[in-house]
Amino acid sequence: MKSFEYAAPRNLKDATELLAGNWGETEILAGGTDLVTCLKQGLTAPKRVVSLKNVAELKGIKSEGGELRIGATTTLAELVANKTVAENFPSLVAAAKGIGSTQMLSVGTVGGDLCQRPRCWYFRNGLGLLAQKDGASLVPDGENRYHAIFGNDGPAKFVSASSLGPALIALGASVTVAGPGGKTRKIPAAEFFQTPKTETDRETALKANEVLSEISIPLKGLKNATYEVRHRHGLDWPYVTASVAFQLKAGAVSDARIVLGHVAPVPWAAADAAKALTGKVDAALAAKCGDGAASGAKPLSGNAYKVQLVKAAVKRAVLAAAGV
Repeated sequence: MKSFEYAAPRNLKDATELLAGNWGETEILAGGTDLVTCLKQGLTAPKRVVSLKNVAELKGIKSEGGELRIGATTTLAELVANKTVAENFPSLVAAAKGIGSTQMLSVGTVGGDLCQRPRCWYFRNGLGLLAQKDGASLVPDGENRYHAIFGNDGPAKFVSASSLGPALIALGASVTVAGPGGKTRKIPAAEFFQTPKTETDRETALKANEVLSEISIPLKGLKNATYEVRHRHGLDWPYVTASVAFQLKAGAVSDARIVLGHVAPVPWAAADAAKALTGKVDAALAAKCGDGAASGAKPLSGNAYKVQLVKAAVKRAVLAAAGV
C-alpha cells in the first residue's frame, strides 16, 4: 500500500471539494470494508483518501414526504435494526442480514454496498476490470463459475457485488449524489448501476468528484422479499439473489418488479417474470415467474448451474413476498 494524504471533513460540501475530478487520484472512505482491500491489492493508489466518518448529514434514517430516506453512511446493522425498515422493507433486511458477518454489518455502510467494486477474481488479481489480454476476454475460456449469465454479450462479464441494489431497484428507490459547489443529482436506482464498456469506465453513474449522499424509497405498502442462494452463510457473496416487490389488493398482484442479483454486471430486471406475476399467487404462478426470469440467460462454460438457481430464487421470493 502506498502512502496517501488523509482528510476527514466535517460537512458534505467540504468532502466534495476535496475530491479530484479524475478517478484514482482520490478515494472515499466510508466503512472501508472494500476500499482497504483495494488499497492492499494495489487496485487503487490515491494521493488522498477522504473519510466521511465526521459528516453527520450522511447518517441516519427518517421518514419524510412519503419516503424513507437513508443516509449513505448508515451502517448495515443500523439498517437491519430500524423498525420502519423492518416493517416496510423486509427485502432490504434479508439482503443485509444475508451478509452474515457481525463485523461487516457493524462497519459496512448502505452507500458503500452500492458503490463497492466487483469481486471478480480477474479484476482483484490485477488483470483489469474487463479481464482482457490482447483485446480478448479471459473469462469465456477461463474460470467463470461466478460470472454473469445475463448482460454478458459485451466486454464486462463480472457480476454486480451489491447486496442491496436488487431490492432497492424492485422497491423503486432513487439515490442522491452531491458534487462540487453544492450541486446534487437524484438518480433512479435502476439507472445508478452501469455496465462498463472500457477499462476506464465505472460500474455506477457516480462521478469521481461526487459523493453518494442518500437513498430514498417510496413508502407504498408494497409486499416485498429477497431470497438468496449462498454457498455458506457469512463472509461470502451469493451465487444468485432475487428481490420481488408488488402491490397486493384483494389477493391479486399488480405493479410487480423482479430484480436479480449476482447474475449480471448490474442488478438485472427480470421483465418477463414481472409480467407473469399477476393475479393470485400460488406455487404454480411462482414457478412460472421463475421460468420467466431465467429466459434469455446465456451461461458461460462453468456457470450454467445459475440458471436453475434463478428459477428457484425467484419462485421462493415471490412466495415469501405474498406470504404463501
